[in-house]
This record gives sequence, structure tokens and C-alpha cells, in this order.
Amino acid sequence: MGAGGFGEQGGVGNGTAKKAKGIGALGIAALMLASAAVGGVTATIVTAGQSGSSPARDSEVTNALEEPGATRSEPAPEGSIEAAAQAALDSVVSIQVSTPRGTSSGSGSVLSSDGLVLTNQHVVGDAQQPGARMTVLLNDGTTHPAEYVAGHGPSDIAVIRVSDVNDLRPISLGDSSKVSVGQEVVAVGSPLGLTSTVTSGIVSALNRPVAVGGEGGESTVIDAIQTDAAINPGNSGGALVDLSGNLIGVPSVIASNGAGEEAGSIGLGFAIPVNQARRIADELIDQGSVQMPAINAAIDTRSQLPGALVGDVTPGGAAERGGLRPGDLVVKVDDRRVDSGIALIAAIRSRAVGDTVTLTVTDEDGRGMRTIDVTLEAARE
Repeated sequence: MGAGGFGEQGGVGNGTAKKAKGIGALGIAALMLASAAVGGVTATIVTAGQSGSSPARDSEVTNALEEPGATRSEPAPEGSIEAAAQAALDSVVSIQVSTPRGTSSGSGSVLSSDGLVLTNQHVVGDAQQPGARMTVLLNDGTTHPAEYVAGHGPSDIAVIRVSDVNDLRPISLGDSSKVSVGQEVVAVGSPLGLTSTVTSGIVSALNRPVAVGGEGGESTVIDAIQTDAAINPGNSGGALVDLSGNLIGVPSVIASNGAGEEAGSIGLGFAIPVNQARRIADELIDQGSVQMPAINAAIDTRSQLPGALVGDVTPGGAAERGGLRPGDLVVKVDDRRVDSGIALIAAIRSRAVGDTVTLTVTDEDGRGMRTIDVTLEAARE
């Protein structure tokens, strides 16, 4: 990585803070990963004309929140929120990771009947620590030990395996390329440890570039599905499904006006598209590692220019072979507009090694527009 906000494409340079204050070029709220520290869950009763609550009333609420929620078994109307919830609930699990430093929780979606579960790396990464213990709570109320299979920080995707099971219900995988802005969606997970929680909303935007600090200062960049379905700490790694119950995204990041780690939803949640999550999970299961697609050129993530400013180009790399030059300003990837360095990184990471993309580039003054074809290769160290 270079100084001054330049970072190798496929990674993010100094221009992205560990706790980002915006989404791409948008400075709207504090971003945070949507996992949760485990502790007591309490609530304050507020009624018309009255605020606050008595200690006895608080205790009643705390006890109620610690009880598992009930679900109905009657078939729901096809295409309804209730039907989507019924289809997905048995395929979404609650994950708890305990280490000598503390306990955190998140969610996951079942990939196979014998226990493979898709989740976020930031949910289960601590399970690799000495003395760590990971457990999974199923929708039927049973708890099982689990082991870490593999994970990838830059994409924030991981796979774990639940022990001693052979009859789990895999979630139905959808196609995120067919998702539309405005369509209804349902989020399923365990916010604040409240298992089997269902919220609903719509797809607010697609291809939203989101950057947030990851493990060891390594930034995660997501080409996200934005939703107003309530996503809170503990939803990370769970399911964003369509009204048929098909997984279309993995909730991972929320924007919040709150300053604390446990600040709640303000209707700005972000999910990793399932097509990207599935590709990465398959690589993790088959190979234990991931090849990140890249053009292998340094991108200025601090530039205020209306595009992605190119710095150094790796000799012999994909960008150089395609004709990209230092000082070029990338303004489109295929038919998709690019207005920042983070937007370019997100667009490239949403593709696969070997894909060919058409970049529209200009000089820094917006002149000399041309197009070049670049075949993506694995990110170089």
C-alpha cells in the first residue's frame, strides 16, 4: 500500500478508516459490523404520558426477552412476509463465540444438512483464538458445538460446521442479480441474541459501495444490497431473503446515529449479495482460501474527483496489460457508474477472477475518454 490514500486494488489503502464515517463518498452515519457482544438484554417500557419503568417491570421485560420466541405452524399465503419467514427460519441459526476476552454473537445460514453454515468472518473470526469455544443454537432450541472451517476478512465471509448433526435444513439460495430496488425482503437472525427474529422492508438500493474496518486493520469492502429492514447487532451473518424465502444477501453492516457499538437500526442495513457470498463460500469449502479478483493497480481512496483515480500500476498486471495508466480516472465499470475509489474496488470485488470488465476512463480533467478491457486476475500481495 502506498501513502496518501492509495491502496492496491483488491485491498483498501489509508483512505478507509477502521470505523468508517461514511459509505463510499456519503458521510451519513457511523458504520459498524452487525455482530453483538453478549450480555443482558433489557428494555424500558414507554406508554403514552409515561416514561421510564420500575425495577420490577424491567425484570419482567428482561426475563421475557430471554425466552425463545414462538412461531405459528399454519401455512401462510404464498408470497407473504409470513411465508418467507416460515421458509427461512429453520435454516437460520444463532452463533455464539466465547473467548477468554469475552463472548460475542451473530447469525448464520445453513448450507448443508450435515452442518455447513455460511456467516460473516467478523462473527466467527475469534473462534480461531486459543481457548475459544463456538456454539450454534438451532431454531428448534437445541445447542450444538461448532468448528471454524475457513474465512476471508476482505470479503467478510466465513464457513463453520455444526457438530453432530445430519438433518439440518439448507436455506434456498436465490440469485442476487435478479434483485430489484423496491422489492420486499425479510431479514432473519438473532439481533442482540434474540433468536429467530424476523423483520421486513424493501431493497433500498443496489451496488452500494460500503467500506468498514475489519480484522487487524484490514478493510472490508462490500458491493452491498441496501435495505430498510431492521438489522441490528447480532443480525450479522444471517439471512436477507425474498418473499419466497430464497437467500439473496448476508446482512453484515449497519449505519447508526449512535456512538456506541450497540446502537440500533435507523433503516440503513447492508448485505453481501448472495452470488458473491456463495462463490466465496464455495472457494473456502473447496480450497480453504479465496482468490480475490483485482486489476492490480493502486487506487486513491481519498480523491475527491468524480471517479477512481489510478496511482501506480503493477508491472505485468491486469491493469497494465489492459492499457490502464497512472493518472487515469475510471468513471465506469461496464455500464455501472463509478464515482469513487471505493466504488471501483466494490465493483471489481463483486466479480470473479477471469472475468473481463470494460473500464471507461478519462484523464483527471475529465477529457480524453476511452474504454479498455481488463481481464481480472488474483490480487497480488
